Amino acid sequence: MSSIAPSPATKPKITRIEWALILLLAAINFTHILDFVIVMPLGDQLMTELDISPEQFAHILSSYGIAACVAGVLAATVVDRFDRRTVLLFTYAGFTLSTLACGLAPGYEWLLAARALAGAFGGITASAIMAIIGDVFPNERRGRAIGAVTSAFAVASIFGLPAGLLLATHFGLGAPFIALAALSVPVWIAAFFRLPSLIAHRQQAGGKIWNELKQVISHPNHLRSFAFMFFLVMGTFTIIPFLAPYMQRNCGATRDEVAFVYAVAGVFTLIGMNIIGYLTDTYGQRRVFFAMACVSILMTLAITNLPAWGVIAYAAAATGFMIAAAGRIIPAQAMMIGSSPPLLRGRFMNLNTAVSSLATGVAPLVSGAMITQESQSSPLIGYPSAGLVAVGFAAIAVALAFLLRPAHKQTVIVELPRSAQEPVLV
Repeated sequence: MSSIAPSPATKPKITRIEWALILLLAAINFTHILDFVIVMPLGDQLMTELDISPEQFAHILSSYGIAACVAGVLAATVVDRFDRRTVLLFTYAGFTLSTLACGLAPGYEWLLAARALAGAFGGITASAIMAIIGDVFPNERRGRAIGAVTSAFAVASIFGLPAGLLLATHFGLGAPFIALAALSVPVWIAAFFRLPSLIAHRQQAGGKIWNELKQVISHPNHLRSFAFMFFLVMGTFTIIPFLAPYMQRNCGATRDEVAFVYAVAGVFTLIGMNIIGYLTDTYGQRRVFFAMACVSILMTLAITNLPAWGVIAYAAAATGFMIAAAGRIIPAQAMMIGSSPPLLRGRFMNLNTAVSSLATGVAPLVSGAMITQESQSSPLIGYPSAGLVAVGFAAIAVALAFLLRPAHKQTVIVELPRSAQEPVLV
């Protein structure tokens, strides 16, 4: 029996208090996303100044994702025993200090370790954000909430990445991370005073930790979601880490042109993601995901075979790819959140984020093993082949999307208090 999506005229509106929460979560997500993606456009500068190979650059990227995976699995054993607010404040503080350590790292080995620490805290922070969205927003408003929060990726591309590239060019590789750590401090303070307490998920929490974790792992819907997320991320992060170095070394783009490309792509992705969030709530999560996934596959082939056509062509290709790749995540996240019962959602989102982080760690290793160079200044070899592998991963994710099912049992969604400073006592 198929369900009919509510019409836009009758669709419940997001309240002012809910928008305040969304903006706060988006600010946290912005700093986390920027910390994660800032390394990628710095790839050419990192490989040159640290005198490292593409494979070693891939290790820097992988350390973040693999550490986030391990931390997510460990956190999943206990996260639903605590207030969502407490978890988010603690992990975000750890993330801020770790990002500062990245900026102060004196060499390759120290940077590798600092990136792993930032990944551990950042991964749990990201899953806590999605768990809060799942607790507060019902299915018919969830797409818009996720779309707004994940728009932080586009905002990071518009403002953060160009600013980070300029800071790295004029003040050194550590400058973007130090600036980001400084920016995270007022965001943490705002979260401390404005983030409400969310403890409804603890009503039935209890029992032995491993029995609770077994519930999550043995749930058929969860297993399908884990596989879906893994291949979805692999389809994107097999090629994203080497996009900027490819544009610079193979297409002849300058650092300033790369900053322009990310800024333009970010502007259109910001607009596109909010539209996609609305379309997800209006036309259905699975339908919108399938459309965006097909476009993403086409744009993957285009962007991994870019000729030297100039900065406008690079910006157009990057824009199409980023809108499609980021646009898939909105309906995908909505489907996955809805596939888990609320009482298991915190542990599920931690494990799901861990799987996503594992993919972001494995994917650069795959492409790093395929992409080579003859010298530090020579073009990259093997990027189109990495694009074909990414298309294969994306196609598997599309097939798995049709196997996801909504959770059988849903509980009442938590209502936010009138003032975001008031705790939710349930």
